Amino acid sequence: QVQLVESGGGLVQAGGSLRLSCACSGGTFSVYHMGWFRRAPGKERELVAAITWTDGKPYYVVSVKGRFTISRDNDKNTVYLQMNSLKPEDTAVYYCNAVMRAFSETSKGNFGSWGQGTQVTVST
Repeated sequence: QVQLVESGGGLVQAGGSLRLSCACSGGTFSVYHMGWFRRAPGKERELVAAITWTDGKPYYVVSVKGRFTISRDNDKNTVYLQMNSLKPEDTAVYYCNAVMRAFSETSKGNFGSWGQGTQVTVST
């Protein structure tokens, strides 16, 4: 069974940066497209960024494009999310999961389970 462990969240002021990490075990990480999702209070979980396993091509939703950067290290079975110029509306619990094309905000996680997530709180 695949296990996902997210880390790197925290409390940051608006305009600040955080780098999230997601370590994956129990699966063949390198053959999956991977995504970062977030769930804000009172909202559905949404995909915010994804990266293909074939050529590492990134995808971003409009609200984070130009501020977030997704990357992956297949040797370490880890996917990262560098978040810059953070805004209060980025406040959410962030999760990673495998994701299938075509990528969109409503994409679902492809693994059967989720990690515990990591809380990101952006203050004004």
